[in-house]
Amino acid sequence: MCTDPSVAEVHVEFAERPDDSPLRCAFEPLSEKDLVQRLTTLAKPERTVFDAARGRLADAVAFQPCLRYSSQDRFVVRQLDVYGQKWTFTGVFDGHLGDATVEHTAYHLPIIVKESLQKVITGPAAPAPEPDLMRVILSNAITAFDDAIAGDVLELFPGGIESLPGRTDEEIQEVVNDFGDGRGNGANYQKARLCLYGTTALVALVDPAHENLWVANLGDCEAVLITPGADGRLSRHEVLNVLHNGTNPAEVARVRRDHPDEPESVQHGRVLGTIAPFRCIGDAPFKQPAIFTRRVLYNLYPGVPDPTPWETFLARNRTPPYISSVPDVVHRRLPPRSASTGAGRSFLVLATDGLSELYDGTTRAEMAADWARCVAEAASSKGENLALRLLRRALGGEDLMSISQMVTLDMDAPWMDDTTIIVQAL
Repeated sequence: MCTDPSVAEVHVEFAERPDDSPLRCAFEPLSEKDLVQRLTTLAKPERTVFDAARGRLADAVAFQPCLRYSSQDRFVVRQLDVYGQKWTFTGVFDGHLGDATVEHTAYHLPIIVKESLQKVITGPAAPAPEPDLMRVILSNAITAFDDAIAGDVLELFPGGIESLPGRTDEEIQEVVNDFGDGRGNGANYQKARLCLYGTTALVALVDPAHENLWVANLGDCEAVLITPGADGRLSRHEVLNVLHNGTNPAEVARVRRDHPDEPESVQHGRVLGTIAPFRCIGDAPFKQPAIFTRRVLYNLYPGVPDPTPWETFLARNRTPPYISSVPDVVHRRLPPRSASTGAGRSFLVLATDGLSELYDGTTRAEMAADWARCVAEAASSKGENLALRLLRRALGGEDLMSISQMVTLDMDAPWMDDTTIIVQAL
């Protein structure tokens, strides 16, 4: 927990108390050796090799320095086997309010995408879908996955949402709280819990020939593609996604256009004045009529002791949905590589917004350029985890004192956002 500076020789002024007196918290200055060990322990770097001969791999880290807090970020790095052809699926997911929906999404979404591919690729010799069709397939798979979250709950009540006014609280509780006392395995309860929470989603799909890349986005994570220039060096980069939050005027205008007579549809840069992402998976209270939350979710164990915060935004919920589950999907042709030397390899960075928050005070363009420089500098080092390298750069690079402050503060609550990074060599 935060301590008085008199009990420690080293302290850092980190935040401000409500009375404007400085909040000073103890931290531990680390040596280079200790810092490397601490970062490795906290970030848990992973490397997945898809094709060692061609250098196709993905490095990942999931970082949250507050040991008393469980991260709500998740990531996926895997291959989807579609009739013997290997599609590469990577993704980062930033959960909010709880981890049930983000956990569900990280596990099930790759399965849904694989099933969607198997419907259009009918056998080992069948051609891959054209890029534009693949964009539609990926978009539809994500939207259908999200629709099923609330849809599976409404199917528990014959007549759907129109039937809820005629049911008592006890009847609804009997359906959704199906656990304990030999009344069931909790399947209904697990379905209903998914509606309480939400997650952003940023996923990338690469075809078996490694000629095409698709990136689908819901929310405010970041995707940057780093590609070689004419000289073969990594000298070009591109931000692939727009942000689906209140900083994007187009997103604000979209919600207001869909709800023209509702000035409270967006307040203070948040949907219904409450939630930051304008597109995401889950978050049923912002996608279903208010009666869904009041009758179903309020009756979900253990209940809602104080509905006042909920009612603040539910009173504004007149014509849902307010949050979209339709992703933006972009396609890029990947530049060819040398079969003998591997020259011309591209890299994709996927990161939750915890990484961009470490670049406070810089533009997205400046941030992306720094990521590209970092990856370019480290790409020739075969043993170094590129995601860990990028995390360290964002935390302070070679400034041991700055990084020590970020990773060893003694506080009960998180002082930085969950930060998840994938750096994929394409």
